[in-house]
Amino acid sequence: MMSTSKYIYKVGLVAAAAFMYPLQADSQTTERVKYGDFSSWVTRHLHESAVIGGHDKTIYEIGPTQTIEGNKPYTNLGGSPWATSNVYAKVSGVVKTSNAVYPADRGGGNRCAKLCTQIESVKVLGLINMDVMVAGSMFLGRMFEPITSTKNPYSKMEMGIPFTKRPKALVFDYKIDMPNVDYRIKSSGFGAKKKLSGRDEGVVFIFLQRRWEDNEGNIHAKRVGTAGKLFNASSGWVNKFKLPIMYGDASTKSGYAPYLGLRSKANAYYAKNSKGKMVPVIEEGWDDASATPTHVVVMFSAGNGEPYVGTEGLTMYVDNVGFSY
Repeated sequence: MMSTSKYIYKVGLVAAAAFMYPLQADSQTTERVKYGDFSSWVTRHLHESAVIGGHDKTIYEIGPTQTIEGNKPYTNLGGSPWATSNVYAKVSGVVKTSNAVYPADRGGGNRCAKLCTQIESVKVLGLINMDVMVAGSMFLGRMFEPITSTKNPYSKMEMGIPFTKRPKALVFDYKIDMPNVDYRIKSSGFGAKKKLSGRDEGVVFIFLQRRWEDNEGNIHAKRVGTAGKLFNASSGWVNKFKLPIMYGDASTKSGYAPYLGLRSKANAYYAKNSKGKMVPVIEEGWDDASATPTHVVVMFSAGNGEPYVGTEGLTMYVDNVGFSY
């Protein structure tokens, strides 16, 4: 019987080829992530519960162009490796949606992804107003709907996809709209809004991991490659930006920052094990710089702080995501 670690590696070889394709203009050096040009989107029409207003809402997913009607759990379509923070939730029987990632027009019919930090307002029974700060994010992986609890949000999302290559850099286009303020708002829907000092940041990071599963179904990992960038000022479009990947122990290198640290315990991301159960991926250390990964984690987000905290109006536009070799 094939060992779990060999199974993970073999699946990765197949999946890595499925979600990448070469760019015509630069086919020798760059491969774009599938749907990474954000030219097609899934449009979902859902209806929220009467207790919170009974509104009809539209939310978006990154994938083949189509429309889905009704309150149906979404799973990645068309082989799309992308998931977003846009979700359909049903907590204690109450249906609520959230959308902070949108398709946007760059001009000439060229579309991109628009990630927003915004306040979502909910009126319960027409009497109680609740304002919640949300930051739009998109990542390689899956979200499991409907969301039925606000506890342990990482356990509802599978971060990372099989991937066995060793790219030199993550490549993408970006544009940042940053409000000219030096504070953040904390608004969880419970209690008054609070103004906190300091401006929030947009963020992108990539983690290459070598994962394996033990006999009890626990998933372990070592970090093979690491890269990240924070965005704290407005900018026009920056095209074909290359974010170099640090291999081996990134904590010893000049591009390292605490948000790129190993993730375990409370801040561990989750994945499904071979038994179909969502479990934390425990990063146990830095791998050798020559190691071959089994998975890649990529996240873009319009916020880099704690939940329900952000700089309202911070907007991050992303396009043409790929890897250079």
